[in-house]
Amino acid sequence: MGPGGRSGPRSGQGDAEGAVSASTAAAASCRYKCIECSQEARELYRDYNHGVLKLSICTSCQKPVDKYIEYDPVIILINAVLCKAQAYRHILFNTKINMHRKLYIFCLLCEAYLRWWQLQDSNQNTDPDDFIRYAKEWDFYRMFAIASLEQAAFFTGIFTFLWVGRLMTAKKQPSFILLLKALLLSSYGKLLLIPAVIWEHDYTPLCLRLIKVFVLTSHFQAIRVTLNINRKLSFLAILSGLLLESTMVYFFQRVEWHLGSDYASYKYQDF
Repeated sequence: MGPGGRSGPRSGQGDAEGAVSASTAAAASCRYKCIECSQEARELYRDYNHGVLKLSICTSCQKPVDKYIEYDPVIILINAVLCKAQAYRHILFNTKINMHRKLYIFCLLCEAYLRWWQLQDSNQNTDPDDFIRYAKEWDFYRMFAIASLEQAAFFTGIFTFLWVGRLMTAKKQPSFILLLKALLLSSYGKLLLIPAVIWEHDYTPLCLRLIKVFVLTSHFQAIRVTLNINRKLSFLAILSGLLLESTMVYFFQRVEWHLGSDYASYKYQDF
């Protein structure tokens, strides 16, 4: 047999490879999502000459795929604060935001600072000795470590519940990396802890409870939008995270670690 007889692939194999490559290309092109129905979309808009943009229309709900691309960032932020699912889908799926790690670390620093400030306020000491200042500095590091461990327990509880739920329902594996990014971004409510310290010298526990409820609501919406699941499963995932986090707090209390005065005691009183 001459070399020409083996030069090309078989027709069946070529068709299969072509179908696989076509499906892969289609999946790669659908990298956006409709903010209304969460349907995948290939593009958000079409750019015509002279900067004329035309929004793409979703093939499922017949609405613009992402109307927020024409909105001012301040309007998008306000809608995100109001916990609108459309704003969350726009931020998570249709934008390239890579500040979730820095934002979350800053949120942990805010929480650690609040706990440290409460601890110093409850233990007033005017001794200017360097050893006292050194001990206070390590108190802040300790508060940061405790806050980090509690948040790790909270996220672990959420991921464990969702993983077990996937095994029980035999559904496809959710994107835990995207979910982690969504949870980190939705922790922005902890930034309100700093104004609570600055503007309210004698702040009430109600302020801290409202901040906690707002952060949990943001996490709830992030889970529901990212995984496209119902409210019941999102609520149960939040409860699972709170249960494991409360267990971590109880452990710290058993070993007699100071968690930061009023904030730790009021943090889980209502849950």
